[in-house]
Amino acid sequence: MPTPSTFRNLARPAPFRLGACGLRLGLLLLLSLLVTSHPWRLVATAQSATSFVIVNANVVDGTGAPSRRAAVRVVDGRITEVGEIRPVGADRVVDARGLVLAPGFIDTHNHSTDGLLTEPLAASQISQGITTLVVGQDGSSPWPIGDYLDRLRREPASLNVLTAVGHATVRQRVMGDDFKRVARADELARMEALVEQGMREGAIALSSGLEYEVGSYAATGEVVALARVAGRLGGFYISHIRDEADKAFESMREVVTIADEAKVAVQNTHIKLGTVGVWGQAGEAIGLFDAARARGLDVTADAYPYNAWSSTITVLIPSKRYDDPVDVARGLADVGGAANVLITRHAAHPDYEFKTLDAVAKSRGVTPVAQFIQIVKDGGASVVCTSMIDDDLRTFFRWPWTMISSDGGIGFRHPRGAGTFPRVLGRFVRERQWLTLEDAVRKMTSLPAARLKLSDRGAIKPGAWADLVLFDPATVIDNSTFSEPLKLSTGIRNVWVNGTLVWDEPRTTGARPGQVITGPLTP
Repeated sequence: MPTPSTFRNLARPAPFRLGACGLRLGLLLLLSLLVTSHPWRLVATAQSATSFVIVNANVVDGTGAPSRRAAVRVVDGRITEVGEIRPVGADRVVDARGLVLAPGFIDTHNHSTDGLLTEPLAASQISQGITTLVVGQDGSSPWPIGDYLDRLRREPASLNVLTAVGHATVRQRVMGDDFKRVARADELARMEALVEQGMREGAIALSSGLEYEVGSYAATGEVVALARVAGRLGGFYISHIRDEADKAFESMREVVTIADEAKVAVQNTHIKLGTVGVWGQAGEAIGLFDAARARGLDVTADAYPYNAWSSTITVLIPSKRYDDPVDVARGLADVGGAANVLITRHAAHPDYEFKTLDAVAKSRGVTPVAQFIQIVKDGGASVVCTSMIDDDLRTFFRWPWTMISSDGGIGFRHPRGAGTFPRVLGRFVRERQWLTLEDAVRKMTSLPAARLKLSDRGAIKPGAWADLVLFDPATVIDNSTFSEPLKLSTGIRNVWVNGTLVWDEPRTTGARPGQVITGPLTP
């Protein structure tokens, strides 16, 4: 199969002439031979081209329409033609025979806020086809928003970036350490002003993490008021709901209430049913949201393709009584036991990392409950907990209004950080056939683009920015695991961001053409 990154110039050579012209022609021919024998070198030449054509592609355009054989022309970063195109003049050509060309994948839930500053090439993200991502999730965002986005403008990443403004971020700025209570009216007014500031500086949504410490003490009315500000300024509300376990349905109903009372579009992020007591009830959850949509509410969701979540160890105990043996025992039982809790980061005891809570407890001769209590006393830990079932995953992924998101990011110690999108393509489309290729791509592209109001991204069409992914549908797969979460995926051959090649498997090109994309109130 031809290497898809092998560009060739189809312009006819000029007649041979002696003198300086002949010397230049000879040098050009020599360079051509060198490049042909070293295809990776051609990447550097191609990525600066103002015009190129991808031919013989199986185009999956992002809309959900059936795939079709077509060519795509890109000029100055944008798609100008799609269809039967004959390369002309100085066009560079990518031969995509046997491969799928799709719009760049849009990750609506990503945790690369800091990683984009320290690792702007973002290999673990672009290698899975992500060309645009949204940070500022789960209620925690950079602050001030404007300063963060200005830095990304000065020091661009390889991909496009948007941010939400975090509920917990503004709540703690107003309430300080005295956040374990309902906010007063004057405090809520100050929070509303900060949300407005964040939106005017470029945020596209309000995010919340109502299961986490700071956000969990907020009354529903507080969230309604802040979501109303975001909606009034053209944004939406994205929520890590208050409980994704035994009280998941109560928490989902709260999301619907916020949509209704704030008159704002909402997204239930990384939708899941994470405890034994609610397993098998995904159909009921979807029914709840379908009923809300039937009433005219704009409710969507996103999901990642793993049956294990990643968070802090304390979220296992909803009561927050982390030293209560009865509550701890109940929390561990709810997720199927301590053997399902993998410790991924523990500063006080790095030797515990990538071992289960059950294994650590046995090695120390204590019960899992006692070990949990000690870990919290020692500063807590990050964990991956296997607590969902495939039947629920399949139901959520098949809902038309669920988009794909990673809830991962650069350096993330969960395989979703490096493997989410290829996993869907390789395992949920090719192997399990949960989704068609066209629908999976729609959930990665035009559906999130619509939620983010990106009219010129998310589809292969004339006028759109040339965020493109070229992959092999027969081999694309995730390679990251719970023991090797940073291992890159394979089968994503090429990725372009704004018309510039950023990924040429198996490496980045070094290009950093990513743009900061802001909300409707900022240029």
